[in-house]
Amino acid sequence: MFWQDLQALHENGVDFVVVTVIATRGSVPADPGAKMIVTSQGLHDGTVGGGKIEARAISQAVELLESDRAPACQVHVWNLQRDIGMTCGGEMTLLFELHRALPVWRIFIFGAGHVVQALVPVLLTLPCRVQIFEERTDWLAKLPEHPNLEKTPVVEFQDGVSRVTPDGYVLSITRGHSSDLPVLRKLYESMPKLPWIGVIGSAAKRAVIERDLRQAGVPESAYQSLHCPLGLPLGGNTPAEIAISIAAQLLQIRDKSDNIA
Repeated sequence: MFWQDLQALHENGVDFVVVTVIATRGSVPADPGAKMIVTSQGLHDGTVGGGKIEARAISQAVELLESDRAPACQVHVWNLQRDIGMTCGGEMTLLFELHRALPVWRIFIFGAGHVVQALVPVLLTLPCRVQIFEERTDWLAKLPEHPNLEKTPVVEFQDGVSRVTPDGYVLSITRGHSSDLPVLRKLYESMPKLPWIGVIGSAAKRAVIERDLRQAGVPESAYQSLHCPLGLPLGGNTPAEIAISIAAQLLQIRDKSDNIA
């Protein structure tokens, strides 16, 4: 459970400190090897002995999390009577390992049709969090259950736009232009600086999208982030091959963004 919690914190973009008892002397409440995880909210899992020593270690870990200049590792040697105020006179050496979360790669997908059914299992093998918006609950139900996948039923596709974060990558893979366009209009009205928006379709469809966005008053500078056709130019027209081309393009764009940053 401890290691599963570590993985979950990493995947959810949470900073944390692992505190490990690495040496002891005399009468102490925990043996070497005892561990706990501390987040900004306090103790998350594990124990290094409970009581005053654990409270002191949690306080020290939270200080590390709140500091902008904290080292990745710290070692503290505490005499339990002198430094902690405990009656037992032993000594404990604790290692504090600070883990800063990497930025969470968020992907928002409008639609859960055949291509998305093939795409989602591929994305879930990557370090990302995926949220799907779909009007048809039966298609949402076909998607796998996974801690990094959120399935959101909506009355209309554009209702999901309020859930999109400004750093997210957005894919509009709905039933067609008539349902893609309201999503795009609402996205550009609320978040004109989204880094990347992909729409499935052809070059001809892109021209129609641009025309309709202009007519809707969306400035041309806003939809420079629009990618249509969606996916790299490889493979065939089956949902599986389209899904692979889209996943490859997402990785390509993500890595370019990381290099620029």
